[in-house]
Amino acid sequence: MAEPKKLFIKTYGCQMNVYDSERMAEALGGQGYEQTSSPEDADMILLNTCHIREKAAEKVYSELGRFKGLKAEKPDLKIGVAGCVAQAEGAEIMRRQPMVDLVVGPQSYHRLPELEARTRAGQKALDTDFPQEDKFEHLRSRPKAKRGPTAFLTVQEGCDKFCAFCVVPYTRGAEVSRPVERVVTEARDLVERGVREITLLGQNVNAYHGAGPDGADWSLAQLIWELDKVDGLERIRFTTSHPNDMTDDLIEAHGTCAKLMPYLHLPVQAGSDRILKRMNRAHTAESYVRLIEKIRAARPDILISGDFIVGFPEETAADFQSTMDLVAEVKYGSAYSFKYSTRPGTPAAERDQVPEAEKTDRLHRLQALLTTQQRAAQDKMVNKTVGVLFERPGRLPGQMVGKSDHLHAVHVADCTADAGTLAKVRIISSEANSLAGALIG
Repeated sequence: MAEPKKLFIKTYGCQMNVYDSERMAEALGGQGYEQTSSPEDADMILLNTCHIREKAAEKVYSELGRFKGLKAEKPDLKIGVAGCVAQAEGAEIMRRQPMVDLVVGPQSYHRLPELEARTRAGQKALDTDFPQEDKFEHLRSRPKAKRGPTAFLTVQEGCDKFCAFCVVPYTRGAEVSRPVERVVTEARDLVERGVREITLLGQNVNAYHGAGPDGADWSLAQLIWELDKVDGLERIRFTTSHPNDMTDDLIEAHGTCAKLMPYLHLPVQAGSDRILKRMNRAHTAESYVRLIEKIRAARPDILISGDFIVGFPEETAADFQSTMDLVAEVKYGSAYSFKYSTRPGTPAAERDQVPEAEKTDRLHRLQALLTTQQRAAQDKMVNKTVGVLFERPGRLPGQMVGKSDHLHAVHVADCTADAGTLAKVRIISSEANSLAGALIG
């Protein structure tokens, strides 16, 4: 029997890349690869890249440079670049780093087995097409190994919004939704392998419009209600959403579907209507705030999370103050905030840029406010009873760590619950980035 080959995958960026890396490992598993945590042991190194952060491509080239010595020692080692930087850079990666054997975009990773075979034949392999065939259909079978209690499941890819700062429409393509039946089948398979919580993923997940069993396009809310029927699936989440696609049936599901958790990541990006228009967000600060009110009316205990970009081109001090005012009004339970950084090829890259020092100052002020709100949301949980899905042992003996319904990290000392247990926990204290609790019963 042939010795298994070793695959090392390094994943950058979003949850969808985590999901994609799992599927790429499964695709190459059919070629005799087993995953390793050490690049030194690998027969193939695969970097699954993200193009969202500043200088993303340069960071990939720097990472590749670290593997030059390893490639010199092991000439048969194959090195590949996947994901959004691969899509954006294409053949340029091989030109700048000739040691790279394989470049594959996020819509073509189902073709990895044939691309890998070409590299073993001594050829370079490049595929950054947007193929017509459904990559998920080509990766339908998943190995039956046990899984942890939580999993990501991609249901929608691509984006048609064309925000002025974003490369996603260019690297992931137009919006495509997977058929309901295939999503439910994959969910059942995950549950059979130990998963109890599934997070539905999409670049614009609430724009989901997959074909339903009745032949009509189903909304995300309809998909959630179908997943609600899956025995053994205890929790459902979804991310990332656009305010313009928060439909009434999805808002209603937050109030009526017990398995849909009281947590919603709903990016607004800015609080100034002038900047939102320049971002091509197609909503206003007022419409966003009214939407949050409607969601909270349906589910009063919901925790709202958001994304913010500070220092967007032409943002004035008054524009930034409008963002601070919106944050003060909404009161976020958690949030992600970043300084604007240019993305070549996007409209905003050509506009007048805010000085770096000003961007830094604004970011610090915004993050201070968001941190205060995040801590207040955690402190409110003290003495409350919450559901916690335990995921793994903690750092201390007898300690278990999991996530609450609201996605807070919770740790319990002297815990008798195993990983995969969903239990009631009384919160006894709020710490910097987590909650401490005591198991009930």
